[in-house]
Parts: sequence; structure tokens; C-alpha cells
Amino acid sequence: MNPCISRSILRWIHLFFSIPIIGYIYSPFEQLPNYAPLVRNVAVPVIFLTGLWMWKGHVVRRLISKRSAVVSTETVTY
Repeated sequence: MNPCISRSILRWIHLFFSIPIIGYIYSPFEQLPNYAPLVRNVAVPVIFLTGLWMWKGHVVRRLISKRSAVVSTETVTY
């Protein structure tokens, strides 16, 4: 997949999951218990992970590729 397309998809996911936070902030106080589990357990972790991946995804990919290269060279025995 093209890096531009994957970044665009991550950006849209990031923005889409930010919508419940707006509802949480601007909803009446009586309706906060309706929004709290969704925001706390779904929206914030997804926003955090997509933001982290857009910010430092290249570092994570590099670490994963180095680790898989080390594992594949260690398993080969002669």
C-alpha cells in the first residue's frame, strides 16, 4: 500500500474516533455516563495508537524489521 494512502486512512480513523470526545465534552452532565465507556475504552486508545503510528510509525517498522531479521538469522543452523 502506498504510504500516502495509509497515512490518509490513519488520519481519517483518527478524526472519526475524535467525534465521541466532542460529544463527551459538549453533552449535558446527565448524559456523561452514556459517553464515558465509549470514550474511555474505545475512542482514546484508538486515537492514541493512530496518532502514535502516524508520528513514530517509521521507528516501529524499523524495529520490527530488525527483530525479524535477527530472529531469522538465529534460527538458521549449519
